[in-house]
Amino acid sequence: GFDSADLRDIDRSKLKILEMIALKSMQVCQGALLACSFGTAPASLGVLPTNKVITNSKPAANIMDHKPMVNIPPFGLCTSLANPAVASATAAALGVLTPMPCIPNTPAPWVPGVPTVLIAGQPAVDNTCKLSCAYAGVIQVSFAGQTNHIF
Repeated sequence: GFDSADLRDIDRSKLKILEMIALKSMQVCQGALLACSFGTAPASLGVLPTNKVITNSKPAANIMDHKPMVNIPPFGLCTSLANPAVASATAAALGVLTPMPCIPNTPAPWVPGVPTVLIAGQPAVDNTCKLSCAYAGVIQVSFAGQTNHIF
């Protein structure tokens, strides 16, 4: 069995990962399924292997994995009037909402992140995190990209 000295040797990050598992908070990784509140289709998160942390054989995401077209692909068509392309097309259609191709505009990191679990020096992303699009969309994780609680 373990004694208290053994437990002190366990890295604090690993303890926080175990805590996330206990709370059924899932680590988000490459291929996670995302949904935007103004998009018409789901999209898969892209995570480059530069973070150097692997979850179930896939690169794990941190809050800085928010770059449009690199990490965040288009969500089909955008239906937000805060998007200038949608506003313009809608005006041209005499006020009939006219969705236009989604071009994600995600300048800020995922929030809130998991500050107690760092990946490449940045908080991890779990399935409760959200990402804001400058065109008023809220991007959420529908599926974390992995099927185990152990990552």
